[in-house]
Amino acid sequence: MPVTFPQPFRSAGCEECRNPKTLGFDFTMAFQPILDLDTMRPFAYEALVRGINGEGAGNILAKVNDENRYRFDQACRVKAIELAAGLGLQKLDQCRLSINFLPNAIYRPEACIRSTLEACERFGFPSDRLMFEVTEGERVDDSDHLIGIFNDYRKRGFLTAIDDFGAGYAGLNLLAQFQPHVLKIDMELTRNIHASPVRQAIVGGIALTAGQLGITLVAEGVETEGERDTLYGFGIRYQQGYLFAKPMTGTLALA
Repeated sequence: MPVTFPQPFRSAGCEECRNPKTLGFDFTMAFQPILDLDTMRPFAYEALVRGINGEGAGNILAKVNDENRYRFDQACRVKAIELAAGLGLQKLDQCRLSINFLPNAIYRPEACIRSTLEACERFGFPSDRLMFEVTEGERVDDSDHLIGIFNDYRKRGFLTAIDDFGAGYAGLNLLAQFQPHVLKIDMELTRNIHASPVRQAIVGGIALTAGQLGITLVAEGVETEGERDTLYGFGIRYQQGYLFAKPMTGTLALA
């Protein structure tokens, strides 16, 4: 159920985060499904930043700096929830909304989550259907800070995920300190895995480790049936990539 705040806590913060003038630029979100191959239904939709004229994420992220990082992170959350609710994602049985977050933009998770919960209430989106991803490529000098954010989110009933696992700064060191609900295997490891014994050995090891730790795996960047079938053979039932659907604005593919 959405969280209801007492009237004194309903500040202008949510409205400010929706207002592109506070950032100096506007953006929208595309949604890409994470497919459950066992049911052939979406397990979640990842919200991905896009320009309002179709520009890629890089074009928008290049405008983010130390001065607007916090407002951008908050605005992304609110925008993702608003658009997902408008498309009816909350009507899909148990389907999650996955939101990327910038750990360097969060000062105190208990305070910074407020606009997210306000947005859930405002747009009628169940807060317990949120999943928060942090990309392993986002450099985090203070790992204790990131773990503190994850622990706070876990207590609130959100799913937590490490995106692009195997491609960034932390890798196994971060996993040894914190075990998220979900690990998303980077596309560099899934690409042509059906023809690469080395990739098969690495992903097989990740699958074994995740199974022992009770972590759900998602394979990213799946583009061919060979990749799909090889990954599924490792028990990876949740997959995301162009083979199933591209990120799309204004609609939920496969819904």
